[in-house]
Amino acid sequence: MTENTQTPSSPYSELPTSYAPADVEGKLYERWVERGYFEADEKSDKPPFAIVIPPPNVTGSLHLGHAFEHTLIDAITRRKRMQGYETLWQPGMDHAGIATQNVVERELAKEGKSRHDLGREAFVERVWQWKGESGGQISGQMRRLGDGVDWSRERFTMDEGLSESVQTIFKKLYDDELIYRAERIINWCPRCLTAISDIEVEYQDDEGELVSIRYGEGEASIVVATTRAETMLGDTAVAVHPDDERYKHLVGTEIELPLTGRRIPVVADEHVDPEFGTGAVKVTPAHDPNDFEIGQRHGLPNLAVMDEHAVITVHGPFLGLDRLEARSAIVAALRAEGRIVAEKRPYTHSVGHCSRCKTTIEPRLSLQWWVKVGPLAKAAGDAVRDGQVKIHPQEMEKRYFDWVDNLHDWCISRQLWWGHRIPVWYGPNGEIVCVGPDEQPPTGEGWTQDTDVLDTWFSSGLWPFSTLGWPRQTDSLAKFYPNAVLVTGYDILFFWVARMMMFGLYAMDGTPPFHTIALHGMVRDERGKKMSKSFGNAVNPLDWMDKYGSDAVRFTLARGANPGVDVPIGEDWVQASSKFANKIWNATRFAMMNGATIEGDLPSAEEMSATDRWILSRLNATVAQADAFYEDYQFSKLSEALYHFAWDEVFDWYVELSKTTFFAGGEPAKASARVLGEVLDVMLRLLHPVVPFVTETLWTTLTGGESLVIAEWPKDSGFRDAGAEAEIEAIQTLVREVRRFRKEQGLDDKQKVPARLDLSATTLAAHEAAIRQVLRLQPEGDAFSATATLPVAGATVALDLSGTIDIPAERKRLSKDLAAAEKEKQQAEAKLGNEAFIAKAPDNVVDKIKGRLSKAEGDIARLKAQLEALPEG
Repeated sequence: MTENTQTPSSPYSELPTSYAPADVEGKLYERWVERGYFEADEKSDKPPFAIVIPPPNVTGSLHLGHAFEHTLIDAITRRKRMQGYETLWQPGMDHAGIATQNVVERELAKEGKSRHDLGREAFVERVWQWKGESGGQISGQMRRLGDGVDWSRERFTMDEGLSESVQTIFKKLYDDELIYRAERIINWCPRCLTAISDIEVEYQDDEGELVSIRYGEGEASIVVATTRAETMLGDTAVAVHPDDERYKHLVGTEIELPLTGRRIPVVADEHVDPEFGTGAVKVTPAHDPNDFEIGQRHGLPNLAVMDEHAVITVHGPFLGLDRLEARSAIVAALRAEGRIVAEKRPYTHSVGHCSRCKTTIEPRLSLQWWVKVGPLAKAAGDAVRDGQVKIHPQEMEKRYFDWVDNLHDWCISRQLWWGHRIPVWYGPNGEIVCVGPDEQPPTGEGWTQDTDVLDTWFSSGLWPFSTLGWPRQTDSLAKFYPNAVLVTGYDILFFWVARMMMFGLYAMDGTPPFHTIALHGMVRDERGKKMSKSFGNAVNPLDWMDKYGSDAVRFTLARGANPGVDVPIGEDWVQASSKFANKIWNATRFAMMNGATIEGDLPSAEEMSATDRWILSRLNATVAQADAFYEDYQFSKLSEALYHFAWDEVFDWYVELSKTTFFAGGEPAKASARVLGEVLDVMLRLLHPVVPFVTETLWTTLTGGESLVIAEWPKDSGFRDAGAEAEIEAIQTLVREVRRFRKEQGLDDKQKVPARLDLSATTLAAHEAAIRQVLRLQPEGDAFSATATLPVAGATVALDLSGTIDIPAERKRLSKDLAAAEKEKQQAEAKLGNEAFIAKAPDNVVDKIKGRLSKAEGDIARLKAQLEALPEG
């Protein structure tokens, strides 16, 4: 398996008696960085493995979601590096247009200023200043977690190179007529004062009111219902379905719009659902996306009635009112005129909110820049359909296709100052010029640049190749594009993943940005509730790292990570992981103290005990299992397998069963010490990607090797020994049964009990000393008197419990339990023997009763055996 001859003498003496993460983690990480272990060499002849970090916002700090995702990515990349790949984990941050501008504007407000007081150029300079002084705190926090990123390649979506990438692809899309400017309905945030995309709108159920309003008079009237009465000021039609007999006589006529004195047409449109409400809808093309489409089909005017702050602009009694104030005032005015037919309060309905500031979104007609996504989205869908890109878990493919197959054109312009300014200039005579990065913008009187910036997701959509130098044909681009895998949350499958797929395929000649999309779930609290500051259940992972260590936080997160499934997490689980790290430390230190070594070759199978052959067989099976789980992104199963191998099989069984061998000394002890050293070496390598700090410290001490970061990933040698595994399983069965009996008698596991072992009919005779050691069984002695006899695993264990238990009381307790078990058996048999009951009962109920019967029968057999084992008294 492994060879290393650099083991220092008495290595355990270098280790403190207890593990203190705070004394280890920071120093180790800085050493890894200083030695350049995480740096990727684009000129290397090793096979490449590249993965990008989902760029956190420059305004952000490490939260549990980041810690979760980064743990998974770090585990993947550490293993690939150990496997001999030239591994790049690309770091960087997103400029987060709206969020960052809001932060700086709040700082300005404390000074009594606004961005307009500074002007655009000075404001942008102020944002850069903030970024340099306060932005990007998450970088230091990522180091705390142990992120093995290549810091020498750190990028920012607004740096010079990425800005060149943005301008290049904008120009390319513009020239290919895939970017255009048009007036359409967009999602407008009256607080952030910018357009936002569909996927940045969060819908939640709000309580409002539904009012039914009568337009027109008598038989020429129509009743419409609305939750946004203020928009009626911009109505330019009423629409009905063309087949609705109730309104056919009105189609083509005009009715009076209340409160305005205007007359508007009644139009027939198939969009209207005649079964919903009154079957008639008010049409406000400038303030509703569906109404806009109706307006386009019927040539209706677009009448805007609100400004960018959602304040009414129509002359009259409602001028200057906020939209909510206007809503109440308009309903009151309609009620006074007798126009309100019905009112429903409260009326709960789904309302869109800005994902950043939570303000209610206002649909608004606006002149914006758009990406024509049709051909781009088709290519992104085809790449998954034809197998170029795999989505993991596969059941997430449907969500992906539902999105890309129905994608609307993407509004990419934002009314901000912080971001990539749209590279389009307007001339004095209506000229429009799009300028590439190597072109000079037009100059002269009357030429101005577009004032909008691009949606943040536009630049982050280029991340897999812009970070590698595109559009320049760099060595890094040639080596590391396409990336190997993208690890990200299913919640940004549409925000980010689809964007990268579209842009990667478009810019890189049909080559997708990665071959696998591995989606994970969201971190939730221990009750499965979404974590939120407003809920009072948000957790700062740095607090847990301070208390328990980064390894404990990482292992907890990995242990809960099932593909595409949300991850509940509580502090108790982190505490348990901390105990696991301490167990690894203490048990490995104990093993080294007792001579565990990797010096020399492994002994031959003939030189090893069955216990040695068993643990090596289990070790190789665990290596194979770990590889399979890694390749399938099954981090929870991986963590469970490594946990149980380390804690149960290595420390609780192998070390305990080998103690008598170590204590006896001689050649068998030397063989077991070498086997134990081998097991620890490989086990620490397997654990390292998930818990890097504790494993690094122990492994370098054990082996004298330079670092686990650059050590070789273990391989399954193929060694298996079914006979040895069966032999040790028999020991485990015997030990468990005796321990259970002792527990039932109220005896502590550490209490020594005289015993006679008859192992002659089994393969366990050679293990008697180990069995006695593990079970605390003393030799029988001259005064031995068997008070309990246990037949188990083909062997017989006779125990002398005299003086340790109250035999009459124990017989009484067992008899009572036996009577209860027999009663349970009779009741179960009675139900299963009732044909009428069986005919009607569901299968799961019948199965449950069968289970009760089986358990009762087992309890009866066990209790009778225990009673028979007790002496009379």
